[in-house]
Amino acid sequence: MSGFSRLTLAPSPHIKTEEDIRSIMTDVVIALMPALAIAVFTFGMRAFIVTAVSVLGCVFFEWGYRKVLKKPSSIGDLSAVVTGILLAYCLPVTIPLWVVIIGDFVAIVIVKQLFGGIGKNFMNPALLARAVLFSWPVMMATWAEPRTALPVFKTPVDVISTATPLSYLKGGNMPADSIMEMALGQTAGCIGEISAVALVAGGLYLLYRRVITLRIPLSFIGTVALLTFLFPKGGADNVQFMLCELLSGGLMLGAIFMATDYTTSPVTRKGQIIFGIGCGALTVFIRYFGSYPEGVSYAILIMNALVWPIDKYTRPRVFGTARHRIGGR
Repeated sequence: MSGFSRLTLAPSPHIKTEEDIRSIMTDVVIALMPALAIAVFTFGMRAFIVTAVSVLGCVFFEWGYRKVLKKPSSIGDLSAVVTGILLAYCLPVTIPLWVVIIGDFVAIVIVKQLFGGIGKNFMNPALLARAVLFSWPVMMATWAEPRTALPVFKTPVDVISTATPLSYLKGGNMPADSIMEMALGQTAGCIGEISAVALVAGGLYLLYRRVITLRIPLSFIGTVALLTFLFPKGGADNVQFMLCELLSGGLMLGAIFMATDYTTSPVTRKGQIIFGIGCGALTVFIRYFGSYPEGVSYAILIMNALVWPIDKYTRPRVFGTARHRIGGR
């Protein structure tokens, strides 16, 4: 009986791990750094300043909100840092810094904290903040030429605006940039979305660290690849058009870093695949038929709203129970 006296009984779950929110967010920050390095190389130090201001704004609003409501501080989990980086990556380098601060407020206070904090928001904070910032459409669509000297703190006024690769694709034309330039990040676009190579490198790191799985990114990117290959615009070469669609815009950033957000994506394996396919199909639909060239942000936000029913109807059946049917009958 002496052996049984050392037996400890405790409720499930019994899985123990050294991973926590802070360690996961640290891995995400590390994975996002190659894209920032390319952005600074392409657009100069202003890309770093916009990102830094966004991070500081998100951390401040999270600290301030919880301080005012006398809640425990949560800035140590680094989730606000990740939100700040992702929001900055969705913005053009020419964006005024005061607009970035407004986006930080929307992302942290309205989308995240008002719903209860991390793990409670039903939409991606950075993406919904970006959607709100399109209240200033001109500022959100002013693209700087790569390697243009921009003022670090002052809002660029005389910036040379150029078209992004997606702008060409929207009209059924092939971009002026080469496939290599789009892969390496030497094109016009948002701060963190221009280099597919840097984003994929970050994604591989997250896979190695087991922060994400391939299900959502692969089904998302694969759906876009299949649809754009089968239905190229303007009579373009199928493969060439598909590669341009994959390497331009926010597809890699969205598929690897935003659609995989634990809080706003399904938890079931089948649900994650459905989620990724839905994001990919909506992205192509918006790019082809919407008035704006890009569709990744809105595709993910729409699918965020459908996560609950996706999880509900794809959850595994408990052994010994009847299979769930719509309507509860």
